[in-house]
Amino acid sequence: MAIEIERKFLVRGNGWQNQAIGQLYRQGYMHTEDGITLRARVVGDKGYLTIKGPSFNNSRAEYEYEIPFEDAEEMLNSLCSSPLIEKVRYHVYHGKFVWEVDEFVGDNQGLIVAEVELKDENQRVELPEWIGEEVSHDQRYSNFNLSKNPWKNWS
Repeated sequence: MAIEIERKFLVRGNGWQNQAIGQLYRQGYMHTEDGITLRARVVGDKGYLTIKGPSFNNSRAEYEYEIPFEDAEEMLNSLCSSPLIEKVRYHVYHGKFVWEVDEFVGDNQGLIVAEVELKDENQRVELPEWIGEEVSHDQRYSNFNLSKNPWKNWS
């Protein structure tokens, strides 16, 4: 089984931008239940279909498959709920880790989060100076929930 173990943080300042090159991601979610999510995603000229299981602590099952770009676009346009998640993802190297920094656009404009994938739940990670509050267990920050309740609607 493929397991995703990650921690998520808010980003403060712009110290992460020094060597970051980003790529636009568009993704949407199809009807899900019991904490299982089904996502279509387009990155550049590639399409992906991802199935994720319910979260336990910072871990969950994850299966991702490359699919034809045209199929992914069709899923985003006809099967996924609105609004879609649109973000520019940057890979930022710090210490032994690659951080994925997501700068959201569209309905989540202004939100910037950073995720780091771990090998196990107890792995220690050195936090860069631009890392703010940890939001790993705050489900409002999951992309799935941001598609249902965008950041622009938060008070």
